[in-house]
Amino acid sequence: MKKLRAAIFGASGYAGGELVRILSRHPSVKLEQMFAQSSVGALVSDLHPWHDEEGRTFEAFSGSAETDAEICFLALPHGEAMEVAPALLEDGKIVIDLSGDHRLMDTALFERYYGRAQKSPEILSQAVYGLPEWSFEKISAARFISNPGCYATSAILALAPLLVDGLIEPTSIIINSMSGVSGAGRRAALEYSFAEVNENVRSYRVGDHQHTPEIETVLGGLSSQPVQVTFIPHLIPITRGIYTTIVANVKDGTTKEKLEMSIHNQYFNKPFVRFSPTRIPEIRRVASTNFIDIGLRYQPERGQVIVISSIDNLIKGAAGQAVQNMNIVCGFNETEGLV
Repeated sequence: MKKLRAAIFGASGYAGGELVRILSRHPSVKLEQMFAQSSVGALVSDLHPWHDEEGRTFEAFSGSAETDAEICFLALPHGEAMEVAPALLEDGKIVIDLSGDHRLMDTALFERYYGRAQKSPEILSQAVYGLPEWSFEKISAARFISNPGCYATSAILALAPLLVDGLIEPTSIIINSMSGVSGAGRRAALEYSFAEVNENVRSYRVGDHQHTPEIETVLGGLSSQPVQVTFIPHLIPITRGIYTTIVANVKDGTTKEKLEMSIHNQYFNKPFVRFSPTRIPEIRRVASTNFIDIGLRYQPERGQVIVISSIDNLIKGAAGQAVQNMNIVCGFNETEGLV
């Protein structure tokens, strides 16, 4: 059987490393090239010990890099994918962008929250937001997929059924999310050093995190109404994983049964969503997997619901979801290479 030829741009990072691991073992994929400007010439196995192909090295790339790959994954820092994506699309490649460069269609919002100009606005209209549980048909017909953010994935999947079914107030939502340090990427910075992170918890980018408009825009589109959230991210002293706790006011007539059935009915046939009305999610149950676990608690005396979700930020929040999108685009089984 002929295998799909794939290339990874930014293969030396944490999300890139997960792509290397998953795609190297994917039965329908041949990993042709691994590009990494900061590690050109270095052995892939030196940075990613699970990669056992002897002598394989990272390659250099430019904005118009020539590659025989049919599908290209952009695991690049924010601001770099927009330099590479247009030429790859022009060359007829399928492109899956793991950065935030093409998640926001509103360029003013992008420039406000990402602090840089949108240099590839001409391709924004081609980008499909790659949330498989809600956009399967659009993804299956796409050539350019913008992979959701990790925090956004944990919040949107937990909230979307309740908003779509009209069970919660769309402007009452408070989201607290905690992430492991790998979410900051593989870069040297004092604030992410062991001594600063260990035995410590702190919030950051309070009020201006780039996933806030992403969450509001996507949830608003799915539920056909304006959605407003208060989002507070936190850094916690673990390597990987995101734990999200959400509080929202319920609408009149909402019951515990309606809340639980809303999530169950939306996701009962979605292979990577696990909902339990009794078990509280834990990071350790989803670490190193492409699953999201969701649980909830209804507080009728307060008129509120508490929704909790957990994911692996590097897999369901990045590389795993990207491969899930690839599987859909290319007509593979959605779970292939991921379970």
